[in-house]
Amino acid sequence: MRYSIKRVERLPELDSGRESEEWSGANVITIERFLTPGHDHKPRTEARMLHDGENIAVFFYVDDRYVIAKGIEYQARTHRDSCVEFFLEPVAGKGYFNFEFNCCGTLLLSYIEDSRRKGEGFECYSMVPEEVISGMEVRASLAGPILEEIEDPVVWTVSYRVPKSVFEAYLDPFGSLYGMKMRGNVYKCADDCSHPHWGYWADIGEVLNFHQPEKFADIVFEG
Repeated sequence: MRYSIKRVERLPELDSGRESEEWSGANVITIERFLTPGHDHKPRTEARMLHDGENIAVFFYVDDRYVIAKGIEYQARTHRDSCVEFFLEPVAGKGYFNFEFNCCGTLLLSYIEDSRRKGEGFECYSMVPEEVISGMEVRASLAGPILEEIEDPVVWTVSYRVPKSVFEAYLDPFGSLYGMKMRGNVYKCADDCSHPHWGYWADIGEVLNFHQPEKFADIVFEG
């Protein structure tokens, strides 16, 4: 499995929709595999990505129900909310980043070097401080918090940009993104809604665990 991030001279505006000229030309990841114990809620989830050599632009589109979003501060436990996640390992064997956004644009982000579980965290990881992400930009279509679950159908989007400086805060500088090959995975989840579900792009095997870098798929940056 492989995803190619197309190169553009200018990244889309954060408020651009998936039908915009910029995003309509991006390759699409569709999350089609779900674990849904006791129900069949499998929200249609799409991800698109583009890059300009210095930044990655990411756009998620979700056709959902049973939407909640209690976390409104950076590093809230967003995976418990209606959430989309992008895990990326820039350099093989050197750790990965877990960008976990709830539907209102709240982010949880760590740099994980050893994903074996240890208590509520991992064997070796760092919560990324806010100053490292100061160059990131985020837009979400829903405002939070959403404390009362939205049971009716609702479409929501999250769009964001990640400068490569976020990765270089933990890794050696690697120049431009042109032609780089990384590994990663894309997920949709909502642990605490009335219809909890866990969706994934690249196969995670028999165990419900998104933190399996050995199962990440290739993500290639067009040069």
